Amino acid sequence: MDRALTLDELRQQWNDVLDLVERQDRVTWMAFFDARLADFDGKVLTLDYSDSGKFGGSHQFPETRVRQIDLLKAAVLQVCGVEIEVEQRP
Repeated sequence: MDRALTLDELRQQWNDVLDLVERQDRVTWMAFFDARLADFDGKVLTLDYSDSGKFGGSHQFPETRVRQIDLLKAAVLQVCGVEIEVEQRP
């Protein structure tokens, strides 16, 4: 059974998650590096890309491919020890 993980704990480990994703697939890392961890209820992580819009280009990834989401979920499992689902909002 997964241990409980809070949003703050996930935020503290987020750079490690992204580092692992980058080692496996830089394109996938690029899809997630500017996402804000908006919410986490212990199972579903909500990523928010609205802040990235302020940089003048479209950095919204509401339809990120399934393989990229799976890679992110696997990295969170490896780094944090919990299985998650991912929601994205532009």
